[in-house]
Amino acid sequence: MSTLAATAADRAAMSPRTRLLLEGRIVPTLLLLAWPNILVMLAQASTGLVETWFVSRLGTDALAGMALVFPGYMMMQMLSAGAVGGGISSAIARALGGGRRTDADALVLHAIVINGLLGLLFTVLVLAFGRPLYAAMGGTGGSLDAALEYSNVVFAFAWLMWLMNALASVLRGTGNMLVPSVAICVGFVLLVPLSPLLIFGWGAVPAMGIAGGGYAVVITLALSTAIMAWYLWSGRAVVRPRLCRLHSAFFVDILRVGAVGSVSTLQTTLVFVLTTALVGAAVGPEAVAGYGTASRLEYLLIPLVFGLGAPLVALVGTNIGAGQRERALRIALTGGAIAFVATEAVGLAAAIWPHAWLELFDRDPLMIETGAAYLRFVGPTFGFFGLGLALYFASQGAGRLAWPLLSGFLRLVVAIGGGWLALRLTGSLHALFAALAVALVIYGASLTLAIRSGVWFDRR
Repeated sequence: MSTLAATAADRAAMSPRTRLLLEGRIVPTLLLLAWPNILVMLAQASTGLVETWFVSRLGTDALAGMALVFPGYMMMQMLSAGAVGGGISSAIARALGGGRRTDADALVLHAIVINGLLGLLFTVLVLAFGRPLYAAMGGTGGSLDAALEYSNVVFAFAWLMWLMNALASVLRGTGNMLVPSVAICVGFVLLVPLSPLLIFGWGAVPAMGIAGGGYAVVITLALSTAIMAWYLWSGRAVVRPRLCRLHSAFFVDILRVGAVGSVSTLQTTLVFVLTTALVGAAVGPEAVAGYGTASRLEYLLIPLVFGLGAPLVALVGTNIGAGQRERALRIALTGGAIAFVATEAVGLAAAIWPHAWLELFDRDPLMIETGAAYLRFVGPTFGFFGLGLALYFASQGAGRLAWPLLSGFLRLVVAIGGGWLALRLTGSLHALFAALAVALVIYGASLTLAIRSGVWFDRR
């Protein structure tokens, strides 16, 4: 039998979902897969906003405490869903694209083991070292107490977020974006009444303060995880979880993408953490609250782009697995362009109307002044952040993450090294924020030029 005939036979045996990834028109297919994912990412982003809004009713210390915890919590979210989760989705997509259904089934158990262990590691590290970490970021007095009260709850159950994202990544790797989206949206619907109930109390339910917001998040994570677990083990998914011997090759297949992606995630988080520390050292907790609230909008672009990025991982990975390199490259650049337009629109709106965002949370003058300055400088470059993130996810699908890692490193050096120098020379937060804006342009532009030049397909 010829290779072409064998390929045709393999495709005939594939699920309709997999064939769509290989043969569907790029833009319609990408948008078809992206819309439920974007919906759920907006729901997850709204989760943070809803919780922050309720916590802000507790005062500036509570809001600053949330700002201290937020980068680390978002880093965990990015690692479990975007970095290691991307490795899971990429491995399953490439296995299905290559017709290796048995391998795809076995990868489910390996994904759960990896994420479970990493979740436990996060729990131990943050519970042990949370206080010195938040103090180093500028937390003092009431803001530090609030940060610890919230952090100790959400990180005690870190394994639950990692498990949820392992299951979601498995499903996304098959091209199924709808079920994870529904599961997470159900959790969000529950969070809206649950968060204020546990924070402020009502009737027989005692007021738990900022810790109540953490417990609300944990309960909704448990519900979303249970829904996805039921779906996978009911036999409705393309892959079927099964007990099997653990093989190092499957761990390597996930982690060769996930581990490098984790370094990229760490780079992104370090920009926020170190900038928070610079702002806190230069001005104080009120400015930290302003920067934290404003930068949260930038951070929330990550789940928004992930809504597009998860389909990019599945589409690019499946086409790479099937040997369709040129189609994979077209998919990546198309997804990057869509992400640029969407995130640039958000950034421009934030730069023009910064008070509309900031005053949702607090009206402290220094908080508003700091946050508005950040959004006016950095907001117009949000599109380059979205572009770079989309191409990072596409690179996960291709299994080639060297250039996203390098571009992220360049961003870190310019943002923190350049920002520290600018702050030192001028004493102005405006100079620091200008360095952050330049860093975003470098990040998105350098990665786009590299991928367009064909670095994915250079000989190893």
